[in-house]
Amino acid sequence: MKSDQRVALITGAARGIGLATARKFLAENHRVALLDIDAETLSRAMKLMDPDQTLGLECDVAEPNQVNDSVDRLVSEYGRIDVLVNNAGIATFKPILETSFEEWSRILAVNLNGPFICTQACAPVMLENGGGSIVNIASISGFRASTLRVAYGTSKAGVMQLTKQQAAELGNMGIRVNAVAPGPVDTAMAKKVHTPDIRAAYHDAIPLNRYGLEEEIAETVWFLCSDAASYVNGQVLAADGGFDNTGIGLPSLRSRE
Repeated sequence: MKSDQRVALITGAARGIGLATARKFLAENHRVALLDIDAETLSRAMKLMDPDQTLGLECDVAEPNQVNDSVDRLVSEYGRIDVLVNNAGIATFKPILETSFEEWSRILAVNLNGPFICTQACAPVMLENGGGSIVNIASISGFRASTLRVAYGTSKAGVMQLTKQQAAELGNMGIRVNAVAPGPVDTAMAKKVHTPDIRAAYHDAIPLNRYGLEEEIAETVWFLCSDAASYVNGQVLAADGGFDNTGIGLPSLRSRE
């Protein structure tokens, strides 16, 4: 049923940055559709949500038919889509010569094809209501190469270019498209895979000397979707504590403090 209340669709919304973003949009008086491939985790997340303001959608963003079915269900329930946050993503951390083609293909399917497929499904619905805003979640790994993430980094670099292409073509239709490139964020995955040595190395390389919070990324996404960013289109905003701007020497400088 269509109403004047704005609607946000967030992919990969069952945990982490996606869940924090869903909570932010709920706090800003949006109805929110949480889309995720993990039915069990999504079910747990939905139990924490207001059932009158949220809709859970189990879906693989790399499968166009599943995405189209999910968007159709969302439109039948809420009648509109004003915001799309393409957050769903996966990663495999392996040396380049140990990364299989199957792993490469799946990561690109989710991380790069997914935002394309979801945008293709949602943009026509946005246009029926005069436009909207799309935010793609990229990564600082799309700006700078590092070891063990050939597929992930390549996919996120692709997301950045996809954002610019989408912005160039959809902007004059009333749909703004931007991206957020998080740096190291204190997610459950990071807590699991980042050893104390890795965390210390990141702290040394980040001018703010800490990991980001999921809620800080959600606030950045909200800004790009809000009227405060009404003239921002086709941009990739790094939310990384200054990580991408820092060259060598930061630990040495700190040792003098």
